[in-house]
Amino acid sequence: MIGRPDKQIVFLGSSLKDLTAFPMSAKRVTGHALRLAQQGERHIDARPMHGFAGAQVTEIRVDYATDTYRTVYTVSLGDIVYVLHAFQKKSTRGMKTPNRHLDTIAQRLEQAQELQRRREQQQKEHDDEQ
Repeated sequence: MIGRPDKQIVFLGSSLKDLTAFPMSAKRVTGHALRLAQQGERHIDARPMHGFAGAQVTEIRVDYATDTYRTVYTVSLGDIVYVLHAFQKKSTRGMKTPNRHLDTIAQRLEQAQELQRRREQQQKEHDDEQ
């Protein structure tokens, strides 16, 4: 968007390493979707993910061959896109995200919230010194 700076992107845990292991076409779609998120927009393959206590958690789903690659992020914490998790969904038993991935997302969301609290506190202290 013109006149609006892009949001910074922060990868938590192993999300960047996991994302780089995706097939090239899945990385391209995911990278484009994250770029749009930085610009305040949403990619057509990005959908809200529910169950995270009001946090705006978004999931990018990319189908490649017979697999689905998912990347989960939030833009609801200040001016940063926090990438919480990236994984290949291997389950053949429907659409539900396995609990181990939901647990990882929840833990990293808590980490992102704490990082954002610290960042805002540091900014407040800096502003108070001015």
